[in-house]
Amino acid sequence: MRIIRIISVLTLFIAIATLNVEAQCKTFAKSECLPKLNPYTHDGNYHAAVLVEGEEAELYKTFYSDMDYRLAIVGESKLQHVEFKILDENKNIIYSNKDNNYAETWDFKLENSKQLKLVVKVPQFSKPGDTPVSGCVAIMFGFKLKK
Repeated sequence: MRIIRIISVLTLFIAIATLNVEAQCKTFAKSECLPKLNPYTHDGNYHAAVLVEGEEAELYKTFYSDMDYRLAIVGESKLQHVEFKILDENKNIIYSNKDNNYAETWDFKLENSKQLKLVVKVPQFSKPGDTPVSGCVAIMFGFKLKK
């Protein structure tokens, strides 16, 4: 019975810590990433996660023709560079910020509506044996209707 209580308490502490980290990451997204969408209109979705160097995350999103888009991806300063690339349905790379000095934003428009894959990666930069660095990475989308 005592082991069950200990496990329950540990589970509760982990859950609270996780919620706190997610809340901090969402706050980071609002304060650091959202302003980079200006003058585009934010789509209302906050995508943010804590990533450890060497980790990769994927996100699929549908984009529509006749709209201008801005993608903003911002990582905490301790992450140095956050790399992202956009792939089409055939896994062709449409854009890579690595080729553009790790830019945090990308403006684009599509001739046809399509679903694209976004791959975000925090490159490995610590030395072997060091504790890997982790931090929040925020991803946001903005749009403008064509006039």
